[in-house]
Amino acid sequence: MSVVQSLNTVLRRVPTWPLYIVGLGWLVWLFWLGATGGLGVEPIEALEHRYGLLALQLLIATLAITPLRRWTGVNLLRFRRALGVLCFVFALAHLLVWAVLDVGSLGAVWADIVKRPYVTIGMAGFLLLLPLALTSNDLSLRRLGGAVWRRLHLLTYPAAILGGLHFLWLVKGFQIEPVLYAVAILGLLATRIRTVRGVLRVKTG
Repeated sequence: MSVVQSLNTVLRRVPTWPLYIVGLGWLVWLFWLGATGGLGVEPIEALEHRYGLLALQLLIATLAITPLRRWTGVNLLRFRRALGVLCFVFALAHLLVWAVLDVGSLGAVWADIVKRPYVTIGMAGFLLLLPLALTSNDLSLRRLGGAVWRRLHLLTYPAAILGGLHFLWLVKGFQIEPVLYAVAILGLLATRIRTVRGVLRVKTG
C-alpha cells in the first residue's frame, strides 16, 4: 500500500465533527479577545478583519480539495462540507460585526451597501453563500437531486471571486496579501473549468 493510500485510509476514520468544534471555538475565542482588549486598540475593526479573512481562507480551502485529490491522490472530500459551513459561519460573523458593532444602524448599513462598491461586492458574495449553507445537508441533496444540487453549488465559484475582490478593494494602497488570495482563487478556479462544463452540460436527444 502506498503512502497516499495509507493516508486516505486514516483520513476515512477521522470524524468531521471536531472541525466544527475547533472552528466555532476559534470564533468564540476571537470574540473574547476583542471584548477583553486582546485585539489591540481597534478591537471591532480587528475582529471584523479576522472573521472575514478566516471566511476567505476556508473558502479557498474548499476549492483546493478537488485539485489536491486530482494531483496528489489525497482525498479530503468528506471534510469539504464542514469547511464550507464554517466558511459561511465566519462570513456571517464578519457581516454581523460590521453591521451591529461597527455601523450600528440599519439605515447606515443600507447606505454603505449602496454607496461603497467593496461593501456591495462583499454583500453579494455573502448572499451567494447563503443558499449553499442552507442546502449543505443530506436532506437538501435528496430533495433537489444530485444534478440540481451540484449546479446550485457552482455558486461557490462566483462567491469566491467576489470575496477575493472584496478583500482587494477594501485595503488601502497596494498590499501583497489580498493579491495573493486573488491569485490563489483564480488559479483554483482555472482547474475547475472542465468540471463546470460537465455540470452545466445539458443532455440532448
